[in-house]
Amino acid sequence: MKTRITELLGIKHPIVQGGMHFVGFAELAAAVSSAGGLGIITGLTQGTPEKLTAEIARCRTMTDKPFGVNLTFLPSVNPPDYPAFMQAIIDSGVKIVETAGNNPQRFLPALKEAGIKVIHKCTSVRHALKAESIGCDAVSVDGFECGGHPGEDDVPNFILLPRAAEELTVPFLASGGMANGRSLVAALAMGADGINMGTRFMATKEAPLHDNVKQALVNASELDTRLIMRPLRNTERVLTNAGVERLLAKERELGAKITFEDIAPEVAGVYPSVMIKGEMDAGGWSCGMVAGLIHDIPSVQELIDRTMAEATQIIRGRLEKMLDA
Repeated sequence: MKTRITELLGIKHPIVQGGMHFVGFAELAAAVSSAGGLGIITGLTQGTPEKLTAEIARCRTMTDKPFGVNLTFLPSVNPPDYPAFMQAIIDSGVKIVETAGNNPQRFLPALKEAGIKVIHKCTSVRHALKAESIGCDAVSVDGFECGGHPGEDDVPNFILLPRAAEELTVPFLASGGMANGRSLVAALAMGADGINMGTRFMATKEAPLHDNVKQALVNASELDTRLIMRPLRNTERVLTNAGVERLLAKERELGAKITFEDIAPEVAGVYPSVMIKGEMDAGGWSCGMVAGLIHDIPSVQELIDRTMAEATQIIRGRLEKMLDA
């Protein structure tokens, strides 16, 4: 399938694996890229610029296809050394970067000079237009359904994607609720040039996660996510568990008085406990409503192949037959 995204990124299928904390390691990124999509290593998960350099090199031993690196700019009391992380990406010869969080504008000149394509994740049309105006090559438009941070506007993809198509000139990916061939065809119909799958790639054989996490995704329905940290205007969609319900009880009890320190036990440092140790009630970890569409744990190759086969069947079979009727 040929779209503006496949042309821009030099990939076979318009499927991108989103950067996910403690998920985006070389194993998963290489598997997605080798299967014809675009794999993404999550930069901050690696811990230091030196470890990110090593992870990029490790990924290169697993695939000869293009892959990218995610770098998320978060508000923090002690922010990471972002310039050093960015330099590590540039020096490693990576040609695709996914940015998220705060405005990446200060890094764009160096990225452009290095010939790197930049995709910025956005949760609103206004943010997508800003990303376009500062020179990002593409954007990932994240609807309210998405795992992680959906923003504060609460606009689902059935509205957000067509709005993005009305306004943007750069290619864009649909993110949030993407799981299969139906998702891909729907996203293309609404104006996107491809899809960004996050949560769905977590439930694959190559995802370097504890089996408890993968099984939790298979067992979950579309009703099993919760929105946390809304009072702090840092909303995150997570899979419900005992830790999450404790956090929500605190939010109800403390109301407007709540601070991050009040909920830190349920959110700070949770990812290693969940993703590596399989401690499913440790606290909040990002998960999209798309969990309701996850019914198995295939290999990445199987997932991408059947997504493309299903999309082709829908377009050439179901939709063309409707036109011929």
